Amino acid sequence: MPFPFSGNGIFAILESVFNKQLVNEIQQFIHKIYSSSLLTFFYFTSFSLLYNQKHRFARIVNYFVNLIDKFVLKKYIMKYIGLFLFLIILNPLYAQTKLSGSVKSGNGKTIPGVNVYLKGTFDGASSNESGMWSFNTDEKGQQVLVLSMLGFKTKEIDVNLSSASMKWDVVLEETFNALEAVVISAGTFEASDERKAVILKPLDIVTTASSAGDIYGALRTLPGTQQVGEDGRLFVRGGEAYETRTYMDGMLIQNPYGSQVPDIPARGRFSPMMFTGTIFSTGGYSAEYGQALSSALVLKTAGLAEKTQSGVSIMSVGGGLSHTYRADKNSISGSIDYAHLGPYFAAVKQNLTYDKAPQGFSGNVMHRWQNGNDGMLKVFASFDMGDVSIQYPSYDSVGTIVPVNLSNRSSYVNSVYTGSLGPGTTWQAGTAASYNFDDRAIDGDKIKNSQKAIQGRFTVTHEFSPQYRLKSGMEYNLNHEIQDYTAKASTQTYSTLVEDHTLAGFAEAEATPSMGFAIRAGIRSEYSNLINKANIAPRLSMSLKTGANAQISAAYGRFFQTPINDYVRFTHDLDFEVANHYILNYQFAANDRILRAEVWHKTYDKMVRYTSLYNPDPNAYSSDGYGKASGFDLFWRDQKSISMLDYWVSYSYTDTKRLYRDYPVEATPYYVSKHLLSIVSKYYVGKINTQFGLTWTMASGRPFNNPNDTEFMNGKTKPYYDLSANASYLTELFGQFTIIHLSVSNITGFEPEYGFHFSSAPGPDGQYRSFAISSPAKRFIFLGVFISID
Repeated sequence: MPFPFSGNGIFAILESVFNKQLVNEIQQFIHKIYSSSLLTFFYFTSFSLLYNQKHRFARIVNYFVNLIDKFVLKKYIMKYIGLFLFLIILNPLYAQTKLSGSVKSGNGKTIPGVNVYLKGTFDGASSNESGMWSFNTDEKGQQVLVLSMLGFKTKEIDVNLSSASMKWDVVLEETFNALEAVVISAGTFEASDERKAVILKPLDIVTTASSAGDIYGALRTLPGTQQVGEDGRLFVRGGEAYETRTYMDGMLIQNPYGSQVPDIPARGRFSPMMFTGTIFSTGGYSAEYGQALSSALVLKTAGLAEKTQSGVSIMSVGGGLSHTYRADKNSISGSIDYAHLGPYFAAVKQNLTYDKAPQGFSGNVMHRWQNGNDGMLKVFASFDMGDVSIQYPSYDSVGTIVPVNLSNRSSYVNSVYTGSLGPGTTWQAGTAASYNFDDRAIDGDKIKNSQKAIQGRFTVTHEFSPQYRLKSGMEYNLNHEIQDYTAKASTQTYSTLVEDHTLAGFAEAEATPSMGFAIRAGIRSEYSNLINKANIAPRLSMSLKTGANAQISAAYGRFFQTPINDYVRFTHDLDFEVANHYILNYQFAANDRILRAEVWHKTYDKMVRYTSLYNPDPNAYSSDGYGKASGFDLFWRDQKSISMLDYWVSYSYTDTKRLYRDYPVEATPYYVSKHLLSIVSKYYVGKINTQFGLTWTMASGRPFNNPNDTEFMNGKTKPYYDLSANASYLTELFGQFTIIHLSVSNITGFEPEYGFHFSSAPGPDGQYRSFAISSPAKRFIFLGVFISID
């Protein structure tokens, strides 16, 4: 094996600096080191590390000095260590090859930060801002030059190092990166911690001032929704509340809201803290979901709980207990809550008289089991019971009271298992069952509704690569409802049965052929035995990057929904209601700021019409209705401009008309405000560990039908305003983490006007008497203390 320091080059330099005897002694010393294979390894390893990573200099020298000391060479190193290191550092300047070049992307742009190195060596460098790179090497002959960079395919080039200087100009091919790739955003808001292109996070929903901890209340601050204060449910882009469906882990929730009494807003049944992700689609949603004309709300629950802990909540309207147990591959959580608004109503004046203030008891259990690396079982079960009795004023007889009583019992079970069928292929099987019983009494009339629903679902997803995915599945739904009606002072009970078996299948392919383009195409088909009809629903959406932080998206879809139970109770000779969605979206996101602008158009067909609801004559119902809706949505969020301040602004314009229900002519429905503006702000004050929130909402007046007017739906309510605030103080009680939360709605005391009730017959003056629909109280105040016990 030739001696690497042979020749006159480097020793001639040393002799010009030091005396010849010293140089000869150094040369003999190096020969002794080189004669040992262990010390040969020491030389090459030390040289490479010292040359390429000089910050490790001290550790390397110390380690190998101790090692060489075992070979009784310490005296040489201690005597000539300075000269020896000088040789190692100086030697690469001789007999080396200089490699250099440039690196660009496929569109000709230079790429900084590319790792360029010889495979199997420590010789390399990184490209600079201009995409240029260079480094020296002692390697000779056949080698492999490697260029690698996140977001690009690694390139390997066979090279023959035979000259003093060599150059390569390389083009790297872009590869797929899920975090940086374009995301289809048309019609979709996502609240999740998993995706880069999300708009909201789960905590945003909880801390929105006007929401009072309700998922649907927070979503009403987003564009595309309506403020229907007397109802509380989601009304999206000109659609009714029944046109929006809610899913948990892919399974339909048949009754996501609490049962209602007239003019009192409903709340969601489930706590937003249960969910790690929320996808709120205002239109053009995936073929995976169906039976929703306007919108789909997809909720994703958490996997294994992070840790074992307990919780105690003490609130102005009740209290609750919770406990979570975490094992290695399992976790189980349970909670119970009790609410009684009697004490609160005694302290805060209400506009209605309650014989029995709202009170209820609820609970849930959530079990998670991880099976190996790929399997996960999620089981969720909940129950809810509540009662309320209210005195309403009679619209026909002045001074007369109409008592309304409601008793509700509800339960829901959801079980989903996700597993693997091999590399790139996953499957998911789920079942869900729900039961809801409402016992109503309205001025002596008794109405009992018993509803059962069962769902089974199976899907398979195959990823051909990170860029190409195919998902397909099928599902079965059973909807069974019995309604018993007993008129006042009657012993005769009339029962009606609605039972529908629905089968559905879907397939959807998603492709991201480049970082700047994504497309998703799907098809869904459904069959309902209730109306004996089938449908085929195509879906298509795509996104294109127009800049580093900007993209445009478009979506089209055809959506079907079986008429609701109230429409098919007396006839099955109806068709699916149909909606077509057309959406164009622009999104810009950078530096914790996001801007979304979206224009949309919807057409409706085969909507149900009737002469009067609950008319037992089957000929009173038809599928001859139709409608259209168009609008513009704008959303801006800024988490950067002012430290600790997070705010968003949303605006919606909606123009819609329908000929449906008992409408004699095409008209704008009662629940639609043409203009809606929401401003949500949150500011954290670190010195006092408190986050303050403020939400201001304005909606233009809504139409209503005034029977004293000859034109249908010609009335208009006054505009709606609301200013709500909250504060969350983070502290410790009894050594445990505690949140003290206070929220107040309608701070200014604005008296809302949601519409009017009219007497059923005109008075002596020929006019129908009117009664304004307003809030049950001027404002709602909530105070809660939430303690987490580890």
